[in-house]
Amino acid sequence: MTFTLKASERTEKGKKLQALRASGKLPAVVYGPKHEAMTIMLDAKEFEKVFHEAGESSVLVLTGVGEDSEVLVQEVAYSPVKGLIEHVDFYAIEKGKEVTVNIPLEFTGEAPAIKLGGSLTKALHEVEVTCKPANLPHEIVVDVSSLHTFEDSILVKDLNVPTGVKIENDEEETVAFVAEAKEEVEEPAALDMGAIEVEQKGKEAAEEGSDK
Repeated sequence: MTFTLKASERTEKGKKLQALRASGKLPAVVYGPKHEAMTIMLDAKEFEKVFHEAGESSVLVLTGVGEDSEVLVQEVAYSPVKGLIEHVDFYAIEKGKEVTVNIPLEFTGEAPAIKLGGSLTKALHEVEVTCKPANLPHEIVVDVSSLHTFEDSILVKDLNVPTGVKIENDEEETVAFVAEAKEEVEEPAALDMGAIEVEQKGKEAAEEGSDK
């Protein structure tokens, strides 16, 4: 699926950006190895809609500012007060070149080992992949139904990725497993040394009294 964003060049900077945001526009910048840094602006609601659907790992097509370019969302800045998106950095992909980005893992299925009294542990939530922009997956699905016992685990090398996609993580790195629930051991009650000392003195006094 191709996600497209229409942008226009921007001259406003500094304090003037507040008025720009108030008008429904989102300030941004786009740059890359073959793309001179350019200040731009987008429709704020349109970007939020596309960003929600595409996420940070999808390639977007930026139009309206010269030749259409494929970009990745490099960084999103949020308002510390309202939590709204304030600024976006786009990284322009060099045509014909591979890109390296983090792709989220989507866990699916049920692990049979959970019925043995364990709990599913997700050791990784994303992996780093390298591929051509056209082959970039939106997510990588991890089926945990293969976890039948507490000894089973899913490693990076077990992940299914599309042709042309290379995972950069160590292939022996653990992705998910089912951990056996540990029984809680009741700790022995703490000894009241004061009471023991009083009791000991009481015994000594009684013994002394019986000797008289």
